[in-house]
Amino acid sequence: MGGWQPLPDDLPPEVRHFVEQLRLLKDRTGLSLVALGARTAYSKSSWHRYLNATQPPPRQAVAALCRIAGLAEADAERYVVRWELAVQAWPRPAKPAGDQSAPESPEYEDDPTLPWWDAPEEDGGRRAGGLVLLYCALLLVLMLLILLVAAVALG
Repeated sequence: MGGWQPLPDDLPPEVRHFVEQLRLLKDRTGLSLVALGARTAYSKSSWHRYLNATQPPPRQAVAALCRIAGLAEADAERYVVRWELAVQAWPRPAKPAGDQSAPESPEYEDDPTLPWWDAPEEDGGRRAGGLVLLYCALLLVLMLLILLVAAVALG
């Protein structure tokens, strides 16, 4: 993998495999990290951390890269499975000695912020369709009122 920093020797095999596959997928897009950042909701520096195994990527970042690379749904799902295995095995930052305030759970959480194109539809898309229908009905009522006013004014 030319151009990439060597991965740390102490990475668990699941993490190493996942990051290597992610690097190949990124290379397949032909995009720079800047261009990849511009096409996703994740910055160049975030992609740098993800692709150098210093931080696990959010699931949505992996999905965005799969989409940009043009992967079929089944292939993209394989990346999600690799991501799940890697995140479980990802090395956790060491807790400072005597620090009781640090949580026992991992510091990493899936990124809760999503770009609008990745946000799941909360109610199956009915809300957006219902709003369009409501606006159409209001427009129809407004047009009928205009016609009524015009008829009274001319009549």
